[in-house]
Amino acid sequence: MDNDRVSRRTEVLTNHLLLRTPPPSALLHPHPCLSYSPPELSNTISFDTREMRKLMDCHNLEERDWIFSLILQSPLFNPRHRAGRVFVSPDYNQPMEHQRQATMKRIGYLLQKGVFRGWLTGNGPEQELRKLALHEVIGMYDHSLAVKLGVHFFLWGGAVKFLGTKRHHDKWLNSTENYDIKGCFAMSELGHGSNVRGIETVTTYDSNTGEFVINTPCESGQKYWIGGAANHATHTIVFSQLYINGSNQGVHAFIAQIRDSDGNICPNIRIADCGHKIGLNGVDNGRIWFDNVRIPRENLLNSVADVSPSGEYLSAIKNADQRFAAFLAPLTSGRVTIAVSAVYISKISLAIAIRYALTRQAFSITPNGPEVFLLDYPSHQRRLLPLLAKVYAMSFAANELKIMYVNRTPKSNKAIHIVSSAYKATLTWNNMRTLQECREACGGQGVKSENRVGNFMGEFDVHSTFEGDNNVLMQQISKALFAEYIACQKKNKPFSGLGLEHMNKPLPVIPSQLTSSTVRSSEFQIDLFHLRERDLLRRFAEEVSEYQSRGESKESAFILSYQLAGDLGRAFSERAILKTFMEAESTLPAGTLKVNQIISC
Repeated sequence: MDNDRVSRRTEVLTNHLLLRTPPPSALLHPHPCLSYSPPELSNTISFDTREMRKLMDCHNLEERDWIFSLILQSPLFNPRHRAGRVFVSPDYNQPMEHQRQATMKRIGYLLQKGVFRGWLTGNGPEQELRKLALHEVIGMYDHSLAVKLGVHFFLWGGAVKFLGTKRHHDKWLNSTENYDIKGCFAMSELGHGSNVRGIETVTTYDSNTGEFVINTPCESGQKYWIGGAANHATHTIVFSQLYINGSNQGVHAFIAQIRDSDGNICPNIRIADCGHKIGLNGVDNGRIWFDNVRIPRENLLNSVADVSPSGEYLSAIKNADQRFAAFLAPLTSGRVTIAVSAVYISKISLAIAIRYALTRQAFSITPNGPEVFLLDYPSHQRRLLPLLAKVYAMSFAANELKIMYVNRTPKSNKAIHIVSSAYKATLTWNNMRTLQECREACGGQGVKSENRVGNFMGEFDVHSTFEGDNNVLMQQISKALFAEYIACQKKNKPFSGLGLEHMNKPLPVIPSQLTSSTVRSSEFQIDLFHLRERDLLRRFAEEVSEYQSRGESKESAFILSYQLAGDLGRAFSERAILKTFMEAESTLPAGTLKVNQIISC
């Protein structure tokens, strides 16, 4: 009987994905009763799930299993035992303060188990991949816990490590990794989020005392949504305009203490709580005001620029735009982790919705007859299976992004910034669409907290906004592509990098008669994506140039061309995702694993 069920389900899925029309009698097949059993326990699987997991998770499988086991062992993670299995998830019904305390207790437990060892003091791609793998597993359990750690290690710790120099590393990295101090990252303000260049916090230098003086000049300049600031952080990275002798040198990063070791707020600093949110209530987001806060000169993170004891501004990067870009480097790691997290949450929600569809029955096809499984309905397949195919492709894109990031060089930083921005926006938008569809596909059961999908919607909606608003990121990508396009035209040189080499080739020709084999060929599919990207880039460049010829500034022209900018950003991202998937699939040996990948995507 189980083999029959497996064969039937495989035939239904294959017919749908390969666009085959099944015999009329096989469209729907009723079953006499509903006897719940998770599909993975009752069905024979036609491929090696361990090999599939190795392919999808990509790296550090043993470390992932280790931290999974740590989570299952501790009562701090709310384990529930059902039918010989253990389920863990946060209790979102607890008050906000309880959720925040639970987050800190879980951090303490993981710290005691050695999870964070080497997260800042370790170096090299292998160490970074280990950190990313452990962080991904933590995010699958609890988004608040992952964000709290992300702020402390990736933002605060990343800023100290990558924007600071040896004096900062020696003083702060060990104490951060051991949680002797608790860091936060004060960039966003009430009046400025995506426009970091316009932040209003002001820092001046007092050469008489050798100190910087930080001030919040107005209410819109208060630091806002600062994770960790409301209750726990002892130190923060302050992003501020730096004035030297009355001249604004642009945005720079400083270390400031905001609480003592007993948790008391430091003098001349005011902190308020941002309050309850639609999700992430295990993170204590806060607001910070600075009133003539004095910090040592050495607290300027000075890998990009420095100020001498006498007050002379020093920087090897003379171009202000390039200096500003260097100060935003820590945000790249945030975009990488957000993009990867979005893929894993999509996977979890699809697993929940598809398992439900393989066990829940609704309506019969004959009078008084037995009811039909949801996934036997073509309409239900159409809702979920294209999303499943997308998340397969996006898994490979996310893995490629991680490999790019851990192997980054000064030369590759620009490309990583563009690709991470593209994937962060595309993968998080897709995640929210997937969550909504999965919630609806579970019917009333999707509303229950233990189903998780509904809670995920509140928890992960913020992905569209923090670490760069998605629409703004799309415009940044289009501006970068525009610059590449204009540079190649002016210098009459070929395109190189960002996957734009297809622009150097003749325009692909679409056959006038399309056959099934043509439509399903990889060459045809990538040609379509190349054509779309190529056409949108040309039209965007022409439209911007047209506005400029009418007297509009370049920035104004970009704003007026917003529609093409957004479309181009999506075309770039989706072409890159498809290309990555096709390259990964081409490296697989023939066999069931490859067949299942192709069928899914």
